[in-house]
Amino acid sequence: MVKTNCPGRKTPVIARICATLLVALTTYFTASSNARAEDNYPGRPVRIIVPTPPGGPVDVVARLVAHYLSGALGESAFVDNRPGAGNTIGSREAARAAPDGYTLHYSSISGLVLAPMLHKEAGYDAIGSFAPIAAVATTAIILVVHPSFPAHSVAELVAYAKSHPGAVNFSSGGIGVLPHLVGEMFRSRAGIDIVHVPYKGGGPSIQDVVAGNIQMTFEGSGVLLPLIESGKLRALAVAGTQRNPALPDVPTMIESGYPGFITSGWTGLLAPAGAPAPIISRLNAAINAGLQSEELKAGLAKLRAETLGGTPQDFTELIRSDIARWEPIVRSLNVKVD
Repeated sequence: MVKTNCPGRKTPVIARICATLLVALTTYFTASSNARAEDNYPGRPVRIIVPTPPGGPVDVVARLVAHYLSGALGESAFVDNRPGAGNTIGSREAARAAPDGYTLHYSSISGLVLAPMLHKEAGYDAIGSFAPIAAVATTAIILVVHPSFPAHSVAELVAYAKSHPGAVNFSSGGIGVLPHLVGEMFRSRAGIDIVHVPYKGGGPSIQDVVAGNIQMTFEGSGVLLPLIESGKLRALAVAGTQRNPALPDVPTMIESGYPGFITSGWTGLLAPAGAPAPIISRLNAAINAGLQSEELKAGLAKLRAETLGGTPQDFTELIRSDIARWEPIVRSLNVKVD
């Protein structure tokens, strides 16, 4: 506690001076203490909350980032999976954590942009609740079906769905996540009756398509490409502006007759709003250095993910632009969240 050595008998003027001095000294010592803590950051393990289950597309990249940061920061960084309710449980917990740099958040367009639009009780928003640190990676979104499904193109899929209304299921990692909304957008644009089956994470969603229990899904290239290359899934189209280099024979959704059908999945690192600027800067520098390192480049290359990086402001603008893009789409789709 800061104490002042004021005279025993105080006039009102002296009392006010003493009170002012006490506030100034307290502020000074608090600021000095905070500055020392920031200079010594991190002085203990750093928790990275991931709002999806282990093994899914977001979790896989988060673990690569955590492993790299552990070496770069000289202190352990570990993933803490907090899945559920369309990414909102973990995101809300991260938003409410102390803004001291020891609890971070690794999330995606699903958790940061889409979930707050669909869940009225989400309890957070991407811009007001978090301090973006850096965007990390982006992956193409691919439409895949089980190899036994009698469609080898988007046109054949649509024709089959129209002749078998309600018989085709598509999976996603939960209500309101990107694969769900892309599937709903496809359903609306194609004018077909396909049924959404939500799972508790992208991993279980993809596994059931591989098992043949679900006919189709839209998901990121990082987890789908190995399954496509091994013949466990069949790719029908890529939801990008151009074909994926790893799938040169697979057309885009645009080529398949759906103009403007463009989307991608990105992930990035954030801190709770109010985190000290020096800590944000240090973490941003570490991420950008990591994206140039062989460790992260090789890990992301295996997932067929493209690196992003940039400043915290770049990440903020990416989030803002996708909010502006998806808000009218979400309204038009009229997706219901229980």
